[in-house]
Amino acid sequence: MKKYGILNSSIARVLSYMGHTDRICIGDCGLPIPDGIERIDLALRFGQPSFLEVLEAVAGDMKIEKIVLAEEIREQNPEQLRAVEALFDRYETGFKPRVEFVSHKRLKELSGECKAVIRTGETTPYSNIILQSGCIF
Repeated sequence: MKKYGILNSSIARVLSYMGHTDRICIGDCGLPIPDGIERIDLALRFGQPSFLEVLEAVAGDMKIEKIVLAEEIREQNPEQLRAVEALFDRYETGFKPRVEFVSHKRLKELSGECKAVIRTGETTPYSNIILQSGCIF
């Protein structure tokens, strides 16, 4: 039995086969998931698990060189943006991922290029992120 890291077998599998520059998306419960993209549905009920809980677990088990957020998060959900920034300040010692802001429409398009989309129970607006894998050596 796995002792450390992500216990969810689907998330652990996707992370294990990701290479440099591959991407994974973590979304709120309303983010549409394009056909053909693996859906890892963790949503239990509204708010559970939260976007930040899932992001924290994935970020602790993945080397991330870049994150993509919707531009709209700045105005529509600044508390969530501050929480995301604080999380990466805490986890990435010596290297902080580059942050790219795109329109929410573009973020949804980019989710179609991800290895998988993890659906959370989050219900706050624009709580969606794309994580681009870095190189671990």
